[in-house]
Amino acid sequence: MSVKVYIDGQEGTTGLKILERFKDRNDIELMKISEEKRKDPAERAKFINSADYVFLCLPDAASREAVSFVDNDHVRIIDASTAHRTNPEWAYGFPELSPEHREKIKTSNRVAVPGCYASGFNAIVYPLVKNKIIPDDFPVFAYATSGYSGAGKKAIAVYEGDDKPFEFNSPRQYALSQQHKHLPEMQAVSGLKYKPMFNPIVCDYYSGMVVNIPIQTRLLKEKTTLSQIHEMFAQHYNNANMVNVMPLMSEDEQKSFFLASNTISGKDIMQIFVFGDDEQILVSARLDNLGKGASGAAVQCLNIMMGIDETTGLVK
Repeated sequence: MSVKVYIDGQEGTTGLKILERFKDRNDIELMKISEEKRKDPAERAKFINSADYVFLCLPDAASREAVSFVDNDHVRIIDASTAHRTNPEWAYGFPELSPEHREKIKTSNRVAVPGCYASGFNAIVYPLVKNKIIPDDFPVFAYATSGYSGAGKKAIAVYEGDDKPFEFNSPRQYALSQQHKHLPEMQAVSGLKYKPMFNPIVCDYYSGMVVNIPIQTRLLKEKTTLSQIHEMFAQHYNNANMVNVMPLMSEDEQKSFFLASNTISGKDIMQIFVFGDDEQILVSARLDNLGKGASGAAVQCLNIMMGIDETTGLVK
C-alpha cells in the first residue's frame, strides 16, 4: 500500500533531489500541484492536508506558513528549512546521533531535517560531548569546504554562467561575522554551552563538503590519544547504515593522503575521518550537501517514519 507524499517547494534544489530518490519507488504516491497554483496558499493547504507526508523545501517564513496550514492531525511534516531545527517539539532528523533521536523521528509528526554544515558538525561534536572527550564549554572551532549547489539557484546560475566573476574561480570564505544561520543548530544539538566559531568556504565545484573540527589535546581535562578518539567514533556509529567511520591511517598513509570534498557527491552517506597524532587531532566529516546534508537525510527520515528499511531509495 502506498502513502501520499506532497513536496511543497518541489522545484527547488532539495525538492528536485528528493524526487530523484523516489523515481523507482512504488510505495509512494506523489501529489503534484499545478505550476500556476504552486504558490497559491489555498491550493497548497489543500494538498498539504490531503497528504500522509509533506516535505517542506522552502525558505523559513514559507515553511512556517505551510505548517500553519495543517488542520489534519494525521499529516506528518518533514521540514528541510532552518525554521524548526532548534525547536524541542520537533524531532531532529539525524537518527545516527543516538537511539533517542531515532525513536523521536519514528514516532513524531514533525521532523526537522538538519542543515548540511550542521550535519557534519554535529556528527563530530555531539559524540565528543556525549562521551565527555570535550567538556560542553570547550572552545570549538570548525571550518568547512563546500560545493556551490547549497548556495541556491541564483548562486548556481552565477557559478555556471558565462559571465562568472573572476573571484568565483577561487575558494571564498563567507559568514565572517560569525552569524551563519546554522550556528544556533550546531550549538543546540551538539550540547555546547557557547556558540562555536565557524569558517565556511564555498568552492568552484557543484556538490560535496567536508566539515573539520581540530582538537589540541593539551586543552582536554584528561589525556586522550588519537586511537582512543577514533575508537569512540567507531563505537558510536557501529550500527549506522549511512555514517561510516573510516579506518585510522598510519603516519605515512596520512602524509600521502588528500581529503577531497567532492568524492562522495551524489551519495547519501557520511564518512568520518580521524587524522593527526596524540597532540593535534583533526576530525573530519565528508558528505554530499545535497545528500546526507539535505534530500538524502529527508528521505531517510521518511523511511524511518514509515517503518521501512531506512536506506530505501538512497545511494550508498
